[in-house]
Amino acid sequence: MRIVSAAEAVAGIRSGEQVYLHCAAATPSVLLDALVARAPELEGVGMIHLHTEGPGPHLAPEMASHFRHRALFVGPNARAAVNDGRADYVPVFLSEVPALFDRGALPLDAVLVNATRPDRHGFCSLGVSVEAIHAAIRAARTVIVQLNAAMPRTFGDSIVHVDQIDYGVEVDVPPYVHPNGAIGEIEARIGQFVAELVPNGATVQLGIGAIPAATAMALINHRDLGIHTEMFTDPVVDLVERGVVTGARKERNRGKIVAAFVMGTQRLYEFVDDNPMVEMRSVDFTNDTHVIRTVRGMTAINSAIEVDLSGQVVADSIGPRIYSGVGGQMDFMRGAALAVDGRAIISLPSTAARGTVSRISATLASGSGVVTTRAHVRTIVTEWGVAELFGRSLRERAAALIAIAHPDHRDRLRSDASRLGVG
Repeated sequence: MRIVSAAEAVAGIRSGEQVYLHCAAATPSVLLDALVARAPELEGVGMIHLHTEGPGPHLAPEMASHFRHRALFVGPNARAAVNDGRADYVPVFLSEVPALFDRGALPLDAVLVNATRPDRHGFCSLGVSVEAIHAAIRAARTVIVQLNAAMPRTFGDSIVHVDQIDYGVEVDVPPYVHPNGAIGEIEARIGQFVAELVPNGATVQLGIGAIPAATAMALINHRDLGIHTEMFTDPVVDLVERGVVTGARKERNRGKIVAAFVMGTQRLYEFVDDNPMVEMRSVDFTNDTHVIRTVRGMTAINSAIEVDLSGQVVADSIGPRIYSGVGGQMDFMRGAALAVDGRAIISLPSTAARGTVSRISATLASGSGVVTTRAHVRTIVTEWGVAELFGRSLRERAAALIAIAHPDHRDRLRSDASRLGVG
């Protein structure tokens, strides 16, 4: 490994090459800014990544000829570029992202990483995000790492040795902070319904956002919960400090909080730093359906944008406009459904657009993409209750979903169900 400046580290990246960018709170901002500064001399550099935090300077309209983003998951900073046609979206299960690199489906020339400075043995920690970085490092010709004094040191599959690194750039830049969202009355009611479905001793997948936060708040009287998830945020710290999350009943990774990345406030990053309770793993482990199904009592809690009366779940688009990504929803929905005493839950508010649009619809909006199919769906939760769909006919599903739709929209949905022959 050579210690160089950021400009020197990215100087070898050429037009037309493919670059993978570390994701989420670990977005390597110093290296990314240095690469974008070279934009006038670059054309058609492929930027491949999952959700990243920060402004995403390579995604600005004026960068369209210099950088072409290939989104494996679409975060807020990439939505405009994807929907304006300046970037491309790749639907892919999160568990299979490493295979894109290992199998050569997405060849890589360089990878930009954000890790700790090496310890006395020469090992760096990937800190707050492991995701698919190991596969990217294996595939890339050049490995460039911001050696970050402010990156938390995490355990598990989070280690990279200096022999794997070509260029190191010493920085002191904290991971991006993602503030906790406000929990409203609707989210609180959904969280309460979801929490009532979680038994003591269960292992839970909790993501980010108001509904997962509300669910965590509603779990404060539970005991011996475990965490196996692709990501977690500050509410899990609350549950650990209250003695709710112990992992004591987990048969796999007992006593460990298992995740592929974390994103939240500085309090969260201080919690994971040098904490052996937190085991960071690659997404081809955390999201492997085979692994998930071996976790007794696995309870997966995911969100949706729209659900039709047959149970089809839209989670990555609003009509034809891409909003997020396939991500890990199907990995966990299927894995949890197959686990002993497992449960797969989709939770969502019953309406959008200030109550004028029902998110439970007779048929999906034109152009919508189905993430969880009606054969995979099990349990749907809104602020109006719980609909159990497993083993139910289309007619029974329609009735169950209408019962948890907003009352203002139920009559129309009943009429639509009758028109469709399921009412």
